[in-house]
Amino acid sequence: MTDAPVVRTVHGAVRGRYEEVSGGAGIGTSRRVAVFRGIPYAAPPFGPRRFRPPVPPEPWDGVRDTVAFGPTAPKVPYTEVFARLLADPAVPGDDCLTVNVWTPEPAPGARLPVFVWIHGGALTRGSSAVPVYDGGAFARDGVVLVSLNYRLGVEGYGLFPDAPANPGLRDQIAALEWVRDNVAGFGGDPDRVTVFGESAGAISIGALLTSPRAQGLFRRAVLQSGPPETVPRDKVRRMVRRMADRLKVPATARAFAAVDRTALLAAQREAVRRSSPLLGGPAFGIVVDGDTVPAEPLDALTAGAAADIDLMAGWTADEYRLWLAPTGLTDRIDRLGPLAVAGAMARCRCGPDVVRGYRAALPGAPTSTLVGQMITDRILRLPVQRVAESRTAGPARTFVYEFAWPSHIPGLGACHALELGFVFDTVGTPEAAMLTGPGAPQGLADALHGAWVRFAVTGDPGWPAWDAGHPVRRFGTDGGPEVVHGPRDRELALWRPASAAR
Repeated sequence: MTDAPVVRTVHGAVRGRYEEVSGGAGIGTSRRVAVFRGIPYAAPPFGPRRFRPPVPPEPWDGVRDTVAFGPTAPKVPYTEVFARLLADPAVPGDDCLTVNVWTPEPAPGARLPVFVWIHGGALTRGSSAVPVYDGGAFARDGVVLVSLNYRLGVEGYGLFPDAPANPGLRDQIAALEWVRDNVAGFGGDPDRVTVFGESAGAISIGALLTSPRAQGLFRRAVLQSGPPETVPRDKVRRMVRRMADRLKVPATARAFAAVDRTALLAAQREAVRRSSPLLGGPAFGIVVDGDTVPAEPLDALTAGAAADIDLMAGWTADEYRLWLAPTGLTDRIDRLGPLAVAGAMARCRCGPDVVRGYRAALPGAPTSTLVGQMITDRILRLPVQRVAESRTAGPARTFVYEFAWPSHIPGLGACHALELGFVFDTVGTPEAAMLTGPGAPQGLADALHGAWVRFAVTGDPGWPAWDAGHPVRRFGTDGGPEVVHGPRDRELALWRPASAAR
């Protein structure tokens, strides 16, 4: 290959390729950037390494071509209804612990800011190969973008008596260590690293912010639509036992490691069938383990952990619609009426006073909106606001946003994950249009992507930091101010007695 960028990493030299990235309408100009895909940061996590912490890859001689995405972690595909909305390519192979790098200047000494992307997917789906996550626009605008794969589902978040917990989170830490040790060769500054993630990626970052093993690996963080939380160990154990019963093996890492990967995924598919990120149920997730995650992240953050890390966090206006509208649950909840409200009260562990407060705050809203907003506030917005409030007197700043542009696909509104194509400035791709519908506004992508770039470069995305006035940058509404104050305060105040009692 001629005119191809070559960078030496601690494990060996890699060869990428140059790609032309067009400029957005109003942000950046067309620019040639260097792209490296599928660089191993850890050895394949199979064979004797299955369910074990990651270890470094074997070094290689010569120059390794890194022009294609590496294998994706084993995962269960989306059901048909969600596959129409969310792209999730699968790449076969064992060498799934890889990173990808987009850089405008692949040379030591450039010292450019670095963004590290951790994808979502309920810790059971997703990968860095999703086209919406293309990092070209960030490189075009002067930021080195690194994305990564990590183990998913039972391979990454199963809980066993004979294996360490949270191997998927340990993968993420290993990838961040790779960034620390190698990103300078790609033109990045290891002292100017910002991690950002959405949904399960944001939940992961909540844990990374408080993990002793991740200290010093980044200086800023963005949490998109994911609270700092863990899953109770019993919920994960129940999921593992479901799989063990179906496989007819003991619920141990040793027994699961002997199971064919296809059979394991089939058992996982059945086990997760009755669970939902919105409605709950047994799940795979990060657990407090006394090691990588020594304490509940929300408690640690509100007690002052990561006080020196600049933080940006937010949500979409209608998070819940992604889980309700495509599956027909919106209509079912509206038909059930009081029964659905009772279920939401149980999910949120609240009394009728909270429901009365929401009815007053959302007059005339259908039951599905009432239930959806209640659950979204309880599991997402309230924790984010608690973290923001705990940091107002700290050395680092916190910025809060809301993405409120409604999808052109009927029923979705400003749903979960809708902002991703705007953040990456990839709304023109067919994969982003699966969720936005046709004609997503490029101007909104300019605004959102530009804010993320500014945060990586300066630590200030362009609106006031959180203070007693509760400023929130709202993206995508027609008319009105760009910054609103306390837009969710009335509803979130309804939870204060319940949250204070935890």
